[in-house]
Amino acid sequence: MSSPEIAIHKKSIIMQELENQHIKRTQKDYTLAFKLQVVSEVERGELSIKGGLRKYGIQSHGTILNWLRKYGKFDWLNQSPNHMPKSPEQKILELEQKVKLLEKQKNLLEKQIETADKKAIIFDMMIDIAEKEYNIPIRKNSLPEQSENTK
Repeated sequence: MSSPEIAIHKKSIIMQELENQHIKRTQKDYTLAFKLQVVSEVERGELSIKGGLRKYGIQSHGTILNWLRKYGKFDWLNQSPNHMPKSPEQKILELEQKVKLLEKQKNLLEKQIETADKKAIIFDMMIDIAEKEYNIPIRKNSLPEQSENTK
């Protein structure tokens, strides 16, 4: 090999080594989206657990196993996929939780509307006061006046 070819070969070896290196992470780094991505890749067969450790720099084999148990679609207790229909009690509990969440969101939005209405009233009062005290029109006319040329 010529010296340029050797340099290119060395560079490709170094690049491969850099790609194979992984960064050690701490537990605080793992977002829910990240965990779900790793679980999804393992369940689809795109990655093995060891592959996930290497690819993402996860320190422990047990970490991915815990994520699979917690977020995966496999029922680890019964050793079967988790596509079992939910019992009526489970459905009721889920619906009750959704109702509570929606009620909280509704209350928050009602408070925001009330605050916005109060602000609008206060701003109107401020404009009225400014117009009276300074004797200048601040509000725009509702219909603009047309010039003689455009009629």
